[in-house]
Amino acid sequence: MKHFRQTFTALPEHIDELGHVNNTVWVRWIQDLATAHWSDTARPEDAEQFFWVVTRHEIDYRGNVSEGESVTGETWIEGDPRGATSIRRVDFRNQAGKVIVSAATTWAMLDRESQRLVRVRPEVLAPFR
Repeated sequence: MKHFRQTFTALPEHIDELGHVNNTVWVRWIQDLATAHWSDTARPEDAEQFFWVVTRHEIDYRGNVSEGESVTGETWIEGDPRGATSIRRVDFRNQAGKVIVSAATTWAMLDRESQRLVRVRPEVLAPFR
């Protein structure tokens, strides 16, 4: 499986009362990373015809970062699709390389025109393999 990476830096608006990145920001970064991966890797005809929505997030928090610190997000598609859904893994590593946030997210593919669920065909995921 091809992995995709992107760096995120904690800005003042990302920080909560505990002094580190708020959980809602991690969720947004997960979505931003997945969307960037799709935009970067999907075939143009697939990007034009389909879009994805999240149906489930499972997130494990093992650490955090403070304002000004950066993390590298890494994502990949795990296993084969099941009907209209696909599992995406995400790991965020701190500057020391330790995984501090790990997620498994389930995404469902929809047809852009009808906005209905569609079965994920192998050729759609082929560029990600």
